[in-house]
Amino acid sequence: MLHDPSHVTPLPVEEEITLPQADKDILRKLGEAYIEIGKKDAQTAKAKLWRSLNDLKSKRPMVWINEIPWHEMNVDDELTLTCVHPWARELETELRRTIYQARHMPGDMVVDDFFSCQKVFHSTDFGILEKVETAHTDDENEIYSRHFEIQIKEPEDILKIKMPKITYLEKATQYRYAAMCDLFDGIAEVKLTGQTHIWYTPWDFLVRWWGVQEAMMDLVMRPEMVHEAYERMVDAWMTELDQLDEQNLLSLDNNNTRIGSGGYGYVSDLPGADYDSTHVHPHNMWGCSNAQIFSSVSPNMHWEFAVEHDMRWLKRFGLTYYGCCEPLDSKAEVLRRIPNLRKVSVSPWCDTARAVSNLGASYVMSRKPNPAIFTAKNLDLAEAEKQLREFLDAAKGGHVELIMKDISTVSYAPQNLWQWEKLAMRLAEEYAT
Repeated sequence: MLHDPSHVTPLPVEEEITLPQADKDILRKLGEAYIEIGKKDAQTAKAKLWRSLNDLKSKRPMVWINEIPWHEMNVDDELTLTCVHPWARELETELRRTIYQARHMPGDMVVDDFFSCQKVFHSTDFGILEKVETAHTDDENEIYSRHFEIQIKEPEDILKIKMPKITYLEKATQYRYAAMCDLFDGIAEVKLTGQTHIWYTPWDFLVRWWGVQEAMMDLVMRPEMVHEAYERMVDAWMTELDQLDEQNLLSLDNNNTRIGSGGYGYVSDLPGADYDSTHVHPHNMWGCSNAQIFSSVSPNMHWEFAVEHDMRWLKRFGLTYYGCCEPLDSKAEVLRRIPNLRKVSVSPWCDTARAVSNLGASYVMSRKPNPAIFTAKNLDLAEAEKQLREFLDAAKGGHVELIMKDISTVSYAPQNLWQWEKLAMRLAEEYAT
């Protein structure tokens, strides 16, 4: 995702980054540990396996864990931040989490043998600010219940959705790049990168401003208004993409970049023949879309009020991923209309037999095991294995990635997630072709 378009993103400060020596020492030590992981031959081997999967020539199921409740995961202060400077703490967080995951629950994660410094840019967002009441069960958890104030009620309210403006902040970029080069001098290269994969999900934000019940009713009661609103959302996303392209702010994602709600983007078909290494365009990249709120609508309505509009976006990319939490097992005819589709989300709420039958070996099945298994203090390994085997048995002959995500809690027992990773990797090897 570029940003959350229903919030105002503060303009990044353009100032030199001067770190205390203690912060530098901490970050260099973490950087050395990070690069040591990235240099291992296992990283290259796993990258090849991901490429085979996405080329539809899979060798075995692939395993990856993300969307982790990090506030519950700290063991022996491995995640405790010790830097002082705000920018240093952001970098420290990223390094510590990567090292932690590689140590305890790597699955098929791939760690680079270089450091990435992303170009800094700012978007003016989509015009409507989210107005919300929240309810927390755990103040440390980033996942919580929300009640949104409706802001789109009549057709004229659609104009509240504004076209965003992207501004590249060259000075801020150079300050961050210089700071990283100084920090990691003698350890590994620092590469300047742009925006990689974009999490495009217009319906997720539109319902925050419209209301879930109200939007679903208006699919029937006021369909033209829904079409107009959704088309304007697509326009806003396209406006951002055009500016990122024009300002040369895009970077390739056929690497260890997360694609859609699934795994990595390694694939042979990208960046494609029409590729200029000095200027990446959308057709060199992965695209994605989803309509999670459409879990219960018919295939025809899913096409009419989501995918048909999304085609303007999806056709701009070399390959695409579709879906997230919405069950898509009964909507294969809709998915097949997407000409460059390669990966499809298979959520826990899909009918497994129907999903496998409809998707077959034509797409990568991005299977999302149910994270509810971690709500118990003690992980039921037998049940976890049963759930994984049921899908892997049904999917034999297909191409599968097991993506454990949406983990709102591990009941403050991080070892449960470590155990699940070992189980999933054991089964992935067992089901190798």
